[in-house]
Amino acid sequence: MNTAGHSEATAPRGLELTTFRGLRYDPDRVGSLAAVTSPPYDVVVRPDGVHHLQSADPHNIVRLILPQAGTPSASTEQAADTLRRWLSEGILTADPEPGLYVYEQHDESGMLQRGIIGALRISEPAEGLVLPHEDVMPPVVADRAALMRATRANLEPLLLTYRGDGTAAEVVDRTAEKPPLLATTTEDGFQHRLWSITDPTDVARVQSDLARTEALIADGHHRWATYLRLRAEHPSPSPWDHGLVLLVDTARYPLRVRAIHRLLHGLPVADALAAVHGLFRVRRLDTPLAEALETLADTSCAGNAFLLAGDGAFHLLDRPDPDLLARTIPADRPAAWRSLDATVLHATLLEHVWHIPEDSPAHIAYIHDTAATVAKAERDGGTAVLMHPVREEVVRDLARQGVMMPRKSTSFGPKPASGLVLRTLEI
Repeated sequence: MNTAGHSEATAPRGLELTTFRGLRYDPDRVGSLAAVTSPPYDVVVRPDGVHHLQSADPHNIVRLILPQAGTPSASTEQAADTLRRWLSEGILTADPEPGLYVYEQHDESGMLQRGIIGALRISEPAEGLVLPHEDVMPPVVADRAALMRATRANLEPLLLTYRGDGTAAEVVDRTAEKPPLLATTTEDGFQHRLWSITDPTDVARVQSDLARTEALIADGHHRWATYLRLRAEHPSPSPWDHGLVLLVDTARYPLRVRAIHRLLHGLPVADALAAVHGLFRVRRLDTPLAEALETLADTSCAGNAFLLAGDGAFHLLDRPDPDLLARTIPADRPAAWRSLDATVLHATLLEHVWHIPEDSPAHIAYIHDTAATVAKAERDGGTAVLMHPVREEVVRDLARQGVMMPRKSTSFGPKPASGLVLRTLEI
């Protein structure tokens, strides 16, 4: 299908989203749709999280995205066997005709996100169409690639953001007025609904809008790197030329961008504060967490700032010594990168002041939940470092320049639930 209605000779090549026959759970064959869903694989990292999901329903998607066996090769083969069995038993069935899918998430706070799930043409980094903003870890890419090779499936969509002209968003909103293919509420309180777009005119309108734009990877850097690797392994054309994605027009439906906090193991707060004496301004805040976070937020326009916790109080670090920053932050990067809180934390505080390796789980943990980070620090005698969130515009501008942000700089959400629609490369 022509994705843009123009020849490549007369129009730049943009995002190319194609239809596919989605694999979905038969609701009559599982306990409930909520019981077979899961957060993305990289959110469910603890064994207790996997076991909780496995016990929710014997067909929970976690058995495919995080198979548990004695060895990596046994795990991937187990996932492939499980997928084949579920297909033969009718647990998962393919929709009768190809389409794009409208996906909606809504919670009690009023958060509403809608986007389009489809098979996106995998483009090379040099094309500048799909913009990463974080580096990847090769072992994780190798693990995901082995799983996709074995299952010959895209088991969960990446989350990408774009800014369209509104045409696709109009189709999305109009589709969402119809009865959905499925609706369920997961235990985190989010309501999920899914529709299909099969009308050729609507599909073409979506494709035309996307063909003029680029996308930012909000969540799924390792899976996008996996798509690139697997496409390179298979001569084109092949099903590996495309990968499953969720595209959200953030001009219409802005995502939440939250900070990812750090827990420094083995570094008591007193030692952390002693090391920064004379290098940052330090103010003790004897206030509840919510008020301390408000104080941190108030500094967001006044330079770098961090909130340290773990000793029963909060300590605001701000106004870093300019000479310290000049000595410790690489000068060959854009100013927006050099001024990031995450850059100052990693290049200045972790490396030069506290001497903590950022890639060592024994020394540092990355935690999304603010209260949990503080509680763990207080319980373990470590230091919680609470961060500002980074605006999407900053992330996108740096990504356009090809500049990678420090690891775990952002958390975009809400992330799509896994298990509502899958893509097999066999049909």
